[in-house]
Amino acid sequence: MPVSGNLGRYLVSYALAYIVFILLAKWYIWPSVRDRSPATALTPFLLYACLRVNGLMFLMPGLVSSDLPQAFAVPTAYGDLTAALLSLAALACLRYELKAAVPILWLFNIVGLLDLVYANISSIKDQVDPAFLGASYYLAVLNVPAMVVVHVMIFMYLLRWPKQPRQSRA
Repeated sequence: MPVSGNLGRYLVSYALAYIVFILLAKWYIWPSVRDRSPATALTPFLLYACLRVNGLMFLMPGLVSSDLPQAFAVPTAYGDLTAALLSLAALACLRYELKAAVPILWLFNIVGLLDLVYANISSIKDQVDPAFLGASYYLAVLNVPAMVVVHVMIFMYLLRWPKQPRQSRA
């Protein structure tokens, strides 16, 4: 598939957003959360993930082009909604110190990241021209890289969780 001008500009924007979010995570966010209690460290990430309901924009005519392939739009929108609901459940379990917190966090993080991977693969497979995204272009070019970085940081935290010092809830 040849790279159109729209796709080329989209990929440059997407790559730059990834670089910025990776640097923010490496230099500022990870150092400030890695040694904190789970509730303190993971709550901001989960609250941000609750905003993935924005993926429903892919189903709103007028915000996106009628040419946006439904094979991309429908699974991506409902995958985002599912991830948002799972993040809300994980947040509740974490904040109320329920035993289900760790399994729900893993479930949210796996499902949420797979949804983003699917959306990226589908956008190529289903030949989504970035111009079809309309107002949701910003969701795709900024929120997806940010959310992938959030998922990576949650995985990093979960993999070292037993080593965390006990601190009071924030």
